[in-house]
Amino acid sequence: MPFTYRLTVPVLAFGGILMAVMQTVVVPLLPDLPRLTGASAGTVSWMVTATLLSGAVLTLVLGRAGDMYGKRRVLMSALALMTAGSVLCALSSDIGVLITARALSGAATAVVPLSISILRDELPPERRGSAVVLMSSTVGIGAALGLPLAAVIVQYADWHTMFWVTSVLGATGVTLVWWAVRESPVREPGRFDVPGALGLAAGLVCLLLGVSQGGPWGWGSARVVGLFAGAAVVLALWWWQQLRAEQPLVDLRLVARPRVGLSHVVALLAGFAFYANTLVTAQLVQAPEATGYGLGLSIVATGMCLLPSGVVMLLLSPVSARISAARGPRVTLALGAAVIAAGYAVRIADSRDLWMIIAGATVVATGTTLAYSALPTLILRAVPAGQTASANGVNVLMRTMGQAGSSAAVAAVLVHHTSTVGGAPVPTLHGYLLAFAMAGAVALVATAVALCIPGDAAHDVTDGPEPAAHRTPGARDQAMEGA
Repeated sequence: MPFTYRLTVPVLAFGGILMAVMQTVVVPLLPDLPRLTGASAGTVSWMVTATLLSGAVLTLVLGRAGDMYGKRRVLMSALALMTAGSVLCALSSDIGVLITARALSGAATAVVPLSISILRDELPPERRGSAVVLMSSTVGIGAALGLPLAAVIVQYADWHTMFWVTSVLGATGVTLVWWAVRESPVREPGRFDVPGALGLAAGLVCLLLGVSQGGPWGWGSARVVGLFAGAAVVLALWWWQQLRAEQPLVDLRLVARPRVGLSHVVALLAGFAFYANTLVTAQLVQAPEATGYGLGLSIVATGMCLLPSGVVMLLLSPVSARISAARGPRVTLALGAAVIAAGYAVRIADSRDLWMIIAGATVVATGTTLAYSALPTLILRAVPAGQTASANGVNVLMRTMGQAGSSAAVAAVLVHHTSTVGGAPVPTLHGYLLAFAMAGAVALVATAVALCIPGDAAHDVTDGPEPAAHRTPGARDQAMEGA
């Protein structure tokens, strides 16, 4: 077995962690960016919104392009766009350039579905399950690592240094993929659905922009209502177009299968439940001690509180793979969602003591590891090999939409439960507990939906004989040479 072939899994995992780090590093900067850039707080928030919007659109577009034109090639392009965005952030303090750069970085969202598809094509079945689980866990691992890393750099160095560091990491990721990852021979031939891509982009931008800006603009404002109405019309037309297209961007008939469609629903709910943990924990431990519950921790200390969650996600990856192998990914998914709900029960029981806050956040991270690792395994078993990247792209998109909804819902709850401390409005402990209860209830719904997913045996997709890409490296090379 060639040395570079052995590095396929760690290199792809590095790319997934890097993607999550890139999405997280800007968070510690947000409070200081209005002063550093001369822009308003509302304008600065677009550095997060732009990444969310571009990531939602590009996940599906790049996933489909990977299925058609080569997953390794498109993966390198996504990492290159992410790196270019980081370089632009390192070179500029202009808010317009920074927002544009963060939109470019949103392309990194496609890294995980593309990597999972490569793993399906390149690895033998006995190695595939654990590799896919590790790849899924990189999202949480990178998020847990990114916050303390960024906080330390922001506190002790110029903020541009952070983006120079991520630029170097991004360039390293592109180089490693070029060196260690083979191009998969599994393709889905055809013509790229440009009208479908444009329609989906317009619909998702309207929908997610309305969700993300509903709080600042007002949920009943003409802008937000207009965005939601526009999203409904555009997405309805897009759905109609996709059903009639010969080679659609998204195979909606495949999505309509219970095994696939219900997996996407659970991804939406799990994304909602998981994201509330990160949002609320960071605010809770940084709240002033004068609130009676806050710990007044620094940004660096806050990041360290989330670090155990990342470690747990890394260590539990092999355990999750064994559960899925023994009981099936549907059971793992339901178990994960139930553990998330249990984690929020711990958060509600005690959110004053630091060790209990860390324990509750870690339990939620444990459930997230189980759930996120099972979702791509379910998708892999339910779709043809030629649609793996695009199908996992839809699943990642649903997680993203769940996270966007969670951000909006948590913000709405906390805004309506505030008290004045030192002349400034601060969320009350009751507001935080309500946010935990809301996320826990969503996790319980996700558990119920997961149990409704049809079992493995009758619904697995079979693509005929084992593809050449699933053979040993030597056999695959002979098959490719013979072709």
